[in-house]
Parts: sequence; structure tokens; C-alpha cells
Amino acid sequence: MKNIMTYCVLAIASSSVYAADKPNILFIAIDDQNDWIGHLDGHPLAKTPHIDALAKRGTTFTNAHCQAPLCNPSRTSLMLGLRPTTTGIYGLSPWFRTVPEWSNRVTLPQHFANQGYYTASTGKIYHGFRRNAKKQPRKGQAGQPIQTEFEVTGKFGGVGTKPPKKLIPETPMGNHPLMDWGVWPLDNDDTQKGDYQVASWTVEQIQNVPKDRPFFLAAGFFLPHVPCYATQKWFDLYPDDDSVLPPILKDDRADTPRFSWYIHWSLPEPRLKWVRENNEWRNLVRSYLACTSFVDAQIGRIVSAVEQSDFADNTIIVVWGDHGWHLGEKDITGKNTLWDRGTKVPLVFAGPGVTPQQTCGQPVELLDIYPTLIDLAGVPPRSDLEGISLVPQLKNAATTRTRPAITSHNQGNHGIRSERWRYIHYADGSEELYDMHADPNEWKNLAHLPKHASVIEQHRKWLPTIDRELVPDSAARVLTYDKETDTAVWEGTTIKRSDPIPD
Repeated sequence: MKNIMTYCVLAIASSSVYAADKPNILFIAIDDQNDWIGHLDGHPLAKTPHIDALAKRGTTFTNAHCQAPLCNPSRTSLMLGLRPTTTGIYGLSPWFRTVPEWSNRVTLPQHFANQGYYTASTGKIYHGFRRNAKKQPRKGQAGQPIQTEFEVTGKFGGVGTKPPKKLIPETPMGNHPLMDWGVWPLDNDDTQKGDYQVASWTVEQIQNVPKDRPFFLAAGFFLPHVPCYATQKWFDLYPDDDSVLPPILKDDRADTPRFSWYIHWSLPEPRLKWVRENNEWRNLVRSYLACTSFVDAQIGRIVSAVEQSDFADNTIIVVWGDHGWHLGEKDITGKNTLWDRGTKVPLVFAGPGVTPQQTCGQPVELLDIYPTLIDLAGVPPRSDLEGISLVPQLKNAATTRTRPAITSHNQGNHGIRSERWRYIHYADGSEELYDMHADPNEWKNLAHLPKHASVIEQHRKWLPTIDRELVPDSAARVLTYDKETDTAVWEGTTIKRSDPIPD
């Protein structure tokens, strides 16, 4: 408590010069949210009126991509301003503070704290609902002591109320307890859901933040991450028939390299084969859509609180998803892929400095959020960030971007997304290429066609020049590959070329 109080006193003492002229920041994250958002047209039936309204108020990026198709490396990358290939963090472990090289790295909210901002967070911002640790504060770049992550953290987030037993049959590959979905709770009461409480806590913060300094408020929503539980009223938004199912192609993986299976070799998320055989595909898709609409409503509650406050004209709002999610496409459910369904995310900015009613289709990255917020807020810049500010596009969406979006999943596996093309390079040298204008579902791999050799070469130039090995203690969804022996190891298990693909 003493450490926290010391931090608060110092921060308040140094903040008065900032409060009058710096905008507030509302930082909203959605877990496992692909582009099934109304205005993004990722699913024709998706209903997200509040995010769509926010997009009209500001600028939305329709070709935004994560740096890693997995929670921990994606969030670590965004908050540190560094690529996974730079940090060496690719799996669900370790927490970056346990890696000596990054233990004192000043994160996005800490950079704002060092400029006098009041920082508060609840829900899933970092992976694992990180709280303030009971340890001495570190020194930030500006020389001020900074608290471990945020000045204040709420205790809310996660699944919330759960049914007494799973709603779906036992799933393969471990029957993980998170693999569940369906209508819950049965009484249509949303107030005991973790994400409802995240929104409530954030609204209270908006109503009670300190008046003498700007704020950086972060709200992290867990849904539509599994278990995808939603009450009946959200399911009722979507028809209980096969019109909700995404389009798929039979034998879609026939023209993809075998190595494409290695990066999601054995996961708790069931394959398309299982959800079909168990009559759970439609239920899963409706559950995901229902949860998406529920989270949209919670975002609406928070944005409404800002609009009704004294901060309505001086708050930058950014909404982002940490990575995509498959719901049958490419024969799988879940994340851990380098296709658009695994990497594409919503990204919306609104508020001072942002041109309203803009849509930008150029490729952008979550890595760009850190320098963008610095520029929008007018706080001191940093020279050690690997993202590029989006402020030019926030002023004029037609302003040209200088590079594609780059996503990595374990060392050697990279997706390069330009405005028209998706190029994928796997650790064993195998490749994929898709014309996203002619083939938005990525059904036809063009990498073998000589006429596209120049396109592939143009995209190869963007493969990361820094491509680090996994840091020590890496675990959970990690893959290594030895080219000399053609040996891949997934989570400690060696994969042979002759091994059958798990289903």
C-alpha cells in the first residue's frame, strides 16, 4: 500500500501541467474477436450497432491484423511496442515480466503514467488478468517511479457465472474445461457475467476519475473467447438454422502445405469434423455471434458513459481485438493460424484528432497502436517502438502506408498481408499466396504458379530480419523446427512427416 501511495503522490504532484491540454484515452480490448463485426462485413448477420456507431464517429481500419494469433504474444507485442520476433515470446507462457530482457520495459500505459496520466484497468488487457504486484515500483523512462502495470486495477473479468456442468459433449484433445458454449444463464440475467462487470467498473471509473489529470482507462472483454456463454436474448438475434454458418470449401486444406498443420497441431479447440459429427457447428457459431453482440452492448454502455460525461469532447477511444478466430474455415475452430480469419481484427479510433466517417482499407497492425496514441495525445515520443503511427491515416484515410501487416506464430512462420495479397512463409520453407480481392476466403493457394513469382518475391522482402528463438520457459502452443533434421516439435512432442494429422 505504501508503494502505491508513493506512486500516487508523485504522479499527482507531477501531473497538473498535463491535465489541461492532454486528451483522455479509453482503451477497449476484445478477446478472440475476428472481423464478424457489422461494419466489417466479416459475417452478413453480425449485429454490433455500438461498435458500428463508434466507427462512424471516427476511423475504422478494415484491414487490421495482429502480430501473433494467440493472446499472450499478441498482447505483449501491443503493450511493449515490439514484434514477437523481437521479444521471443510466442506462447501462452512466459509472462514477459519474468524475462530479464523485458522485465523493466515501459509499456504503453506506463508511458502515459510517466506523463502524469491516471491509469486504471480491469478485465483482460494483458494475458491472464494481471494485477498490480506487491513489489517496489520500477523507474520509468521519464525517471518517475511507475507501478507494475496500472495505478489501479479492478478485480473483474473472465467468464463469470458458469453452468454446473458443460453444455456440450466431451471434446477431443483433452476435453479442456474452456471448450464449451451455449445458452447460459437461463434467466436472461447478464449482470453476473464477467464482461458485464468489466463494463460496470469502467463506467464507475469514468464517473469518478481524478479531475486534476487526464486518464488512461483500459477495459478488457473476455468474450467471445470460449466458453461462449450468452443469455437467450442474444441468441435470439440470430436464426437457428444453417444460414449462420460461414462458407467453407470441401478439402480446403488439400492445397496448403503440411506445415500449416504444425502451427496448430494439437489443440483443445475441436476441428470442424468434430463439431459437425456432434451437431455442434451451428450452436458454436450462434454462441460466438451472440457473445459478440453481448460484448458490443457492454462497449455501448462504456461509450455512452463517456458521451454523458465532462470528457465527451476530449477522450480518444480505441477498440481492438487481439487476434482472429476460425469457426469451421480451413477445417478448424480456434486461432493459431496465419490466414485472415486468424489474424484480422477490428480496429477503431474515435475522438480528438480523428477524422469521422472514414474507412481505411490499407494494411495496419496492432503494433501501430502504441505510437498512434502517443501522437494523438501529444506526449513525448519513443524511438524504440516497432510500430508506425496511424495518425496520417486518421487524418486522411487515403494516405499511403509504407509497409504490409506482419503476423508471426513461433519462429520462422510468418504471414505478410498487403492490400491485395496474403503471403505465408512457414519455417520449413513452404509457402502460400492468396489474391484477397479475387479470393477473400483464401480457397486457392497460388504460390506454385510461376506468374506470381514476382508478387511472392515482393512479399518475401518483408519477412522479419530479426526472428528470435523462443525465450526460456516458453510453453503452451509453442513450436520449434530444425531445418537440418527436418524435425518439428509441438509442445514437447516430435512431429514426423508420416504422422497422421490429429482430428
